[in-house]
Amino acid sequence: MSIKKLFLVLMLLFSPNLYSFGQYKISQPNAIPLHGEWSFALDPAEMGQIGKWYEAKADNNRFDKVTVPHCFSADLRYQFYNGTVWYRKTFPWKITSGKRIILHFDAAYYKTNIWLNDQKVGVHEGGYTPFSFDITDFLKDGENLLAVSVNNDTWKVGTIPGAKDNNKINDAFMGWVNYGGLIRPIYLTVEPEVYADNIKIESTPDLTKGTANLTTKLRIKNASKQAISPKVNYLVQFKDKTVALNWKTKSATIQSGQTGIIEAETNLSAVQVKLWNLDDPNLYQFSAIIGSDTITSNFGIRKVEIKNAQLLLNGKSLRLGGGNRVVDYPGLGSMEPDWLVEKDFRLMKEAGMEFQRLTHYTPSEYFYDLADKYGMLIISEAGNWQLTPRQMDNDSMRTKFRSQFQEMAERDWNHPSIIAYSVGNEYESKSQPGLKWTKDMIQNARELDPTRLYTFASMYLNTFPEKPEDEASQYADFICTNTYGNHAKVLDHIHKLYPEKPILISEWGVRADNNNGGEAAQAQHIRDVVAEVRKRPYVIGTSWWTYNDYQSRYHGTNANGYRPWGIVGPDRSLRPAYKSHQEEMSPVIIEKVSFKTGEQGQHQLVLKLTARADFPSYAVKGFSLKTENGMYSIPDLNPGDSREVTITVSGFDKKLLVTIMKPTGYSAGIKEIELK
Repeated sequence: MSIKKLFLVLMLLFSPNLYSFGQYKISQPNAIPLHGEWSFALDPAEMGQIGKWYEAKADNNRFDKVTVPHCFSADLRYQFYNGTVWYRKTFPWKITSGKRIILHFDAAYYKTNIWLNDQKVGVHEGGYTPFSFDITDFLKDGENLLAVSVNNDTWKVGTIPGAKDNNKINDAFMGWVNYGGLIRPIYLTVEPEVYADNIKIESTPDLTKGTANLTTKLRIKNASKQAISPKVNYLVQFKDKTVALNWKTKSATIQSGQTGIIEAETNLSAVQVKLWNLDDPNLYQFSAIIGSDTITSNFGIRKVEIKNAQLLLNGKSLRLGGGNRVVDYPGLGSMEPDWLVEKDFRLMKEAGMEFQRLTHYTPSEYFYDLADKYGMLIISEAGNWQLTPRQMDNDSMRTKFRSQFQEMAERDWNHPSIIAYSVGNEYESKSQPGLKWTKDMIQNARELDPTRLYTFASMYLNTFPEKPEDEASQYADFICTNTYGNHAKVLDHIHKLYPEKPILISEWGVRADNNNGGEAAQAQHIRDVVAEVRKRPYVIGTSWWTYNDYQSRYHGTNANGYRPWGIVGPDRSLRPAYKSHQEEMSPVIIEKVSFKTGEQGQHQLVLKLTARADFPSYAVKGFSLKTENGMYSIPDLNPGDSREVTITVSGFDKKLLVTIMKPTGYSAGIKEIELK
């Protein structure tokens, strides 16, 4: 049987309803999904390993049935359970010589043990990053039994994220729910004995000449029985057309059973370079072919810089609104089917959330795919949430963080939307361990990926440190401050401490419940704080906490289990704050100049359009106005520029709804115009 036919048979065997699995994107081509029905059991007494629940002879009739991906914390049968659970699934296989079979987990929360056919395959710790195992030597012809135990108990010291080793009342655990289970796709890939395991693509444009340099690092695994000196062919395409390039490759020999790196470099001419921008997010398609194996990735060419307390994208200053998104939805927990990712992306984009530190862990990669395709700037963060000084000094915790950070970076480093990495949130950055953590982790991360900016989210700048060396922001490329009040004074003090570093307000906001003035006060708070930001050109962004309400066990959570910080509710219903954020974060101001009535209900409306010069602020290119009567192009505008646009109005309505449309198809502001 050919490999292609084998793939087809296996897909049909594993996928009685392929459409249902289409709810979850799998990044690997030719993946064989292990979705659908699994057997499931709780293990509160930790008897599973003792009782060998991973063996075929275990009584499968005692297991329940669940559908994977699965979040047991959101399953009503197990909703309040915290601890170890077991998943089991059988699948058919036909052994084929000369192939390696890789088992992939896009994420499982939190500590995962894997067995195949009664044998231990491996263990992984971390709840949001991908991992994989070569299971070739564990497979057999016929039915195979995959057993997985998952423990979500991160309400204790020693995990990342996890509990804090302090004595504060009701403050020990993390601020969001430790949703457990096989929360993202699980699948197999079939590889040749020599195959590409990862690719890192670095593009560096010369903004003066319009050219670009492209370097790649291809990681190759040699599972064959002899040393190899692999030959690699490279292909770059733009809009499905091949880009003709001359590659320089460094040869390397990879010993049997080892992993090696093949480096290559090329240059793109000015004609071949199309920069990736916020509203013109040009993507290239890259392929590396080694023998019978091909690895692919999208990439974008863009330059991100910090100069004179400004954030520059391709040499142009940007000041943007943004938000934090907690992965939480009723009935799903931390699962992210495609429809939810797409809905959240659109709602955030159309709320004017263009620059975000999404949250304290990496979400589904599909969110980044959308950000690449439609334009969004993102800071990706690994799991140091309020670690204490003792924890940051602990060698085991530091090792776990580095591992999670590496898994995050190696998955995401080709996404042009990710412009920076964060090494943590709200840890004690004035303590000596906090200072050392920041310096060490940024240094370690730069060795892994030197192409990104680095930062962390501080809450200790609100305490007004006297000298820049008193707080760990001295090591960051730009400042992230979580500030929930006294914004003007705090921002001015931070700027005085670090005058060359721009500031992102990485968290700000108020809750929407009545204890804080209700939804109206939340909407007004947005207007009040943005007014202060507009006076301060060194503030490059504001990332609202949070885009959505989320469940928590943290102190101060409402009786319904939710923390109502969102501009949308748990079900994504819009609050008044959504409209307020949308209005304040529109890059274009619309003003009526004149309205002239005409015969037979045909009228002329003249509008003045101004690209904001304060906040948010960036070049407006390719935008249009949408009305019920049609689309009208907006002339390209630099910040502060104004132009008049005349549109035709039909009928006798007293009001006209005008929508600003981005070239990517998302709205960037809505205004109702009085027709009189």
